[in-house]
Amino acid sequence: MSEPALPDRDALHRSIDSVWRIEAARIIASVARMTRDVGRAEELAQDALVAALEHWPTTGLPANPAAWLMTTAKRRAIDHLRQQALHQREHEALGHDLEALEAQYAPDVVDTLMHAEQVDIGDDLLRLIFTACHPVLTTEGRVALTLRLLGGLTTAEIARAFLVPEPTVAQRIVRAKRSLTAARVPFEVPDASERAPRLGSVLEVIYLVFNEGYAATAGDDWMRPALCGEAQRLVRVLAGLVPDEPEVQGLVALLEIQASRLPARTNAHGQPVLLMDQDRARWDHLLLRRGLAALDNAEQLARTGKPWGPYALQGAIAACHARARQAQDTDWPHIVALYDALLQVAPSPVVALNRAVAVGMADGPQAALELVDDLAQDPALRRYHWLPSVRGDLLAKLGRQDEARAEFERAASLTRNAQEKALLMARAAGD
Repeated sequence: MSEPALPDRDALHRSIDSVWRIEAARIIASVARMTRDVGRAEELAQDALVAALEHWPTTGLPANPAAWLMTTAKRRAIDHLRQQALHQREHEALGHDLEALEAQYAPDVVDTLMHAEQVDIGDDLLRLIFTACHPVLTTEGRVALTLRLLGGLTTAEIARAFLVPEPTVAQRIVRAKRSLTAARVPFEVPDASERAPRLGSVLEVIYLVFNEGYAATAGDDWMRPALCGEAQRLVRVLAGLVPDEPEVQGLVALLEIQASRLPARTNAHGQPVLLMDQDRARWDHLLLRRGLAALDNAEQLARTGKPWGPYALQGAIAACHARARQAQDTDWPHIVALYDALLQVAPSPVVALNRAVAVGMADGPQAALELVDDLAQDPALRRYHWLPSVRGDLLAKLGRQDEARAEFERAASLTRNAQEKALLMARAAGD
């Protein structure tokens, strides 16, 4: 009888990439629990991936690829811990140390289906999320490390997503790992007294990743849906691990509702379509329902005494748009009220500018223009292209076309996104 044919190498590599993208966070989290070192855990998990790339082309895809990778990574971890014990040269305790290591971890290695791991994997993932998003790291470092460890993205993929050189991303990841080690950040879920600020850091990272996908800051693409998808996946994981936090549910609502608009944000030629001009029939109504359900969860949690924060309030604003069957049905006065609440909990000139847009829709362009002119004095908005863009839109509605044209041209000069620049120049030309 002939040997069964092995899978096509390209198809196998695609399968490996897919498995790794799904399982990387679980594997790194489990190994980090053993080593107490996130950087080392990633290296050992990568070793398991390399082993798969070496063995599977000749042996074929195993029946349970995820279990194979997890088992291999844990074996590497045990070898690493054994070497550490040997290097410590604690002769009297050495035998005991090795026996303890084998007793603690060998059953997991033998159990290739890892039934025992299913109990702890949630805690492990939560530890990994809180570690990768630790406030001791820079914002750029937290984003890069989170996408690497929890998203399973390669350095090259992260670099492409954010349009920065690959060595820059690599340096951010290396520095982030070193910073965690130098600060002796423990691989643990913070206690109640530390959880709120740490959770805020986690939510901020996911929010930043989504925003970069939803409205790319630079480059030729209006959006980068893959980044939106990564952020949605991360926040869904977090919501499953921390189901009783209204801000987590609020961020789920915000991202799901915003992502539901992606199919309608460009036309057949790939050109941007603004919210008020979108064909709402093209919105993803499954994501809308998921987002509205998450917002309901946040509202129920708020009734238990847990107040809404900026993400739940932004989710509520997104829901106002989602519930309007047509643009003209939007409840703009309610959106203004929500922005008022948002300014109370998260004051910023950008929030104030968005509130001014809502005021323009509720009370007319002149009322909004006065607010925008006041905001124009804020140094934080001096180079922010959205301010002259909003001002240009209000001036156009007031019939002040020459002034509007100048504002749109100024906005176009400030943006680094090619699609947005083209849209603004088209508006300047009166198209």
